[in-house]
Amino acid sequence: QVQLVESGGGLVQAGGSLRLSCAASGSIFSINTMGWYRQAPGKQRELVASITREGSTNYADSVKGRFTISRDSAKNTVYLQMNSLKPEDTAVYYCNAALLTVAGVYGNYWGRGTQVTVSS
Repeated sequence: QVQLVESGGGLVQAGGSLRLSCAASGSIFSINTMGWYRQAPGKQRELVASITREGSTNYADSVKGRFTISRDSAKNTVYLQMNSLKPEDTAVYYCNAALLTVAGVYGNYWGRGTQVTVSS
């Protein structure tokens, strides 16, 4: 069993900051890429940012310069620091991890999501 649990969402005013965390636990052998996705009402889920095991990062154009992704591999945890938040950042944010389980199964795993609401 593998679990990804997000935390840190909430309500913030435009221009404010939030920090999301996602901890992976369970029968994990190794984690490759971890990332954050978001889904706003009526829209498709989109990639926000990702980070490889080696530390290479990738960001959506809409968040470049405002969001920073990082990870603590020893804790199987990924973070998303979100600054200068805008109302259009309002969405449910999901954590994702591409990982290999102890049983030898490789796959993508998702958290249940955490709501981020930015008021204008």
